[in-house]
Amino acid sequence: MKHKRSIPNRSFRVADQIQRDLAELVRELKDPRVGMVTINAVEVTPDYAHAQVYFSVLVGDAEACAAGLNEAAGFLRNGLFKRLAIHTVPTLHFHYDKTTERAADLSALIAKANATRAKED
Repeated sequence: MKHKRSIPNRSFRVADQIQRDLAELVRELKDPRVGMVTINAVEVTPDYAHAQVYFSVLVGDAEACAAGLNEAAGFLRNGLFKRLAIHTVPTLHFHYDKTTERAADLSALIAKANATRAKED
């Protein structure tokens, strides 16, 4: 008996769908700690048991927001269960993504360096 071959890029497609659905579901949360959240990336384990969800916050405290999202993880997972047509909906783990923050800091440093160089020229 041949084993059913796995569908190529399936985990990427599942992660992408989870990212889109979570973006909508997060807006429905009533938790005041969860402000304007952007879901930046989702990484799903090969067995679909866990999903690492990386987010950034436009307004509010990142740590409080992460706590709120992780407390709402069960509710969000339940929402995904209703939307996704997959057998196993992963347990969600939310992490604050500092990428946008670091990018803004780097841009400021570059602008400062350019301004200094312009003065020297």
